[in-house]
Order: sequence, then C-alpha cells, then structure tokens
Amino acid sequence: MAQKTSGPQAPRTLTVRGRNVRVRTIGILVLTGLAIWFIAVNTGSVAIRLWVSTVALPLWAVLAVTLVAGMVLGGYLARRRARR
Repeated sequence: MAQKTSGPQAPRTLTVRGRNVRVRTIGILVLTGLAIWFIAVNTGSVAIRLWVSTVALPLWAVLAVTLVAGMVLGGYLARRRARR
C-alpha cells in the first residue's frame, strides 16, 4: 500500500513586534542568555589539569570557552546533517 506523504511543513513561528520569528530561534536565544548569565555569576578561580601541567584560570573563562566550542560543534553537526 502506498502511504501519503505531505510536503515539507513550514516551521512554527510567533509574531514579535510585527515580525515572524521561529520558535526555535526564540529557544536558542533564551538558552544563550541563560548560559551567559551562568558564566557571569561564576567568577571564582579553578585549577585545570592538562596532560602535563596544571593551569589556574577564572571559571568564567573556562565556561565561555566550553560554550563557544559547543556552539561551533553544534553548528558544524547541524550543517552536516542538512547537507544529507
């Protein structure tokens, strides 16, 4: 039996100040804002042990580098998936 397939569905949007904004975009902005707030609150110093040496850095710097690395990796994987 043949299954009915529908065409691609339009992404869900909300109207904000007269502009249509995707729900996904709003979610990403909220999560980014929470991550930046979390980084700003954590200002203590931590010791990070690398393979050979130990480095003392502010926690906000470690969290910021981790956030940027995660965003780059997520963007790369999303772009790679979209090409398939």
